[in-house]
Amino acid sequence: MHGPSGVALEPGGRLPVVAIVGPTGTGKSDLAVALAQQFDGEIINADALQFYRGMDIGTAKMPVGERRGIPHHLLDILDVTQEAAVASFQTAARAAVRDVQGRGRLPLLVGGSGLYVRAALDRLEFPPTDPGTRARLEREAAGGIEPLKARLAEVDPESADRLGDDRRIIRALEVYELSGRPFSSYLPTREYVDDAVQIGLNMERSHLHQRLQDRVAGMAARGLLDEVRRLAGQGLRNGRTASRAIGYREYLDVLDGRIDETEAMERTVVATRKFARRQITWFGADPRVTWLDALDGQVLPKACDVVVRNLADRT
Repeated sequence: MHGPSGVALEPGGRLPVVAIVGPTGTGKSDLAVALAQQFDGEIINADALQFYRGMDIGTAKMPVGERRGIPHHLLDILDVTQEAAVASFQTAARAAVRDVQGRGRLPLLVGGSGLYVRAALDRLEFPPTDPGTRARLEREAAGGIEPLKARLAEVDPESADRLGDDRRIIRALEVYELSGRPFSSYLPTREYVDDAVQIGLNMERSHLHQRLQDRVAGMAARGLLDEVRRLAGQGLRNGRTASRAIGYREYLDVLDGRIDETEAMERTVVATRKFARRQITWFGADPRVTWLDALDGQVLPKACDVVVRNLADRT
C-alpha cells in the first residue's frame, strides 16, 4: 500500500501518528493544517482546553473557516461544567487515531498539553481509583500518617522513599489495595505505543514573549470578555478545569469586579508566559522531539521532510 506521500508501506502497514508539540503561540495549529493538506491528514486535538464548547477566543481555537476543510477531532466535546480527564482522553484519542489510520489518512496530533500528548502516544497506564477505599485511608491518616507510610514501605518501598505528602501516600496505598501493584509500577516510560514522530515548534524567547503579548491583546479585541460573560451564564464558575484556564479565571475576576480588563490582560500575559516555559521544559526533556524554528520561513518544507523520512523508514 502507499501512504499519503506516495511512499510504499509494507502490506497492512499503518501510517504513524505525527504529533505537533511545543509552547503556546508558536503556530502549531497552522502547521498541522498545512501538513494535513500535504499528506492527506486529519487533526486530533490534544489541547485540554479546546475540548470545551464555547471556549474559543481564549484558547485560540482555530475557527472552522480557517481549517481549510481538514477534519478536526476531539474539539468541542465537553461543557464548561465538565472536568477534563486524561484517562478518558487517552481512550478517545487512540480510537480517533485508529479511525484516521483505518481510512488510509495521516493522523496529526496537535496540542501543548504535555500529559495528554504522552497519554495518546506513550505506554502510559492510569492506576485505578475508588472513592470508598480513598475515604477509608483518609480516615486512618487522620490519626497520623506514619502507620500508613510504614505500610507503604512494606509493599512499595520505592514510592515510600519518593513520596512525602500525605495525599500521595494515601493515593499510593489506594492503588496497591485495588491493583496489587506498586504505585511506582505505573510511572510512565518514553516508549511509543504505536509508531509516532514528534515535531516541536519553538522560537527565540523574546519573540515568543512579544507574540504572546500580542496574542492576548488580540483576544481582548475579539471579545474575550463577552465570551467569558456568556460562559459564566452556562456555569463556567462551576467547572473545575474550565474555570481555572488562563484568561478565563482572570476575566471572571473582571466580571466579579475585582480587577479591570487592563489588569486582567496583564495577568493573562504573565500566566501565559509562565505556562509556555513549563511547556518548553516538558517537551524539551523528550529526546524524541525534532525541533524546528517556528519563525523559519522554511518551517513547512522542513516539517514535511521529517514526515517523509519517517515514512521512508517504514518501507
